[in-house]
Amino acid sequence: MTSYRTIGNVEEKYLRDHPSEVDDYVMVLFEEYAENGDTAALMSSLRVVSRVKGVSRIAEESGLSRKGVQKALSENGHPQFESVNAILHAMGYRLAPQKLDTTNWNATPSTQ
Repeated sequence: MTSYRTIGNVEEKYLRDHPSEVDDYVMVLFEEYAENGDTAALMSSLRVVSRVKGVSRIAEESGLSRKGVQKALSENGHPQFESVNAILHAMGYRLAPQKLDTTNWNATPSTQ
């Protein structure tokens, strides 16, 4: 039986081989999330970053268990905001607001 690599495996290997590109990768993750709102994809990709940076180290620095980090970053994890923030800090990142371009938005809220 042939064993196939998943996209996560390919991303992880690439990031391990090119550690200088991890920061750009994380920026792209959040840019894509801001555009499409796909939380599962964001968490999955952050899980890849956590493996590259070391899940045990991230767990220790975030105050979560190793299993807690893995669960929080799973596609079905539904982590609390505090957990995501702690994990990002342990990875060396922070959440920061960025002003949205509202030039194409209606002045009145939708009534849907």
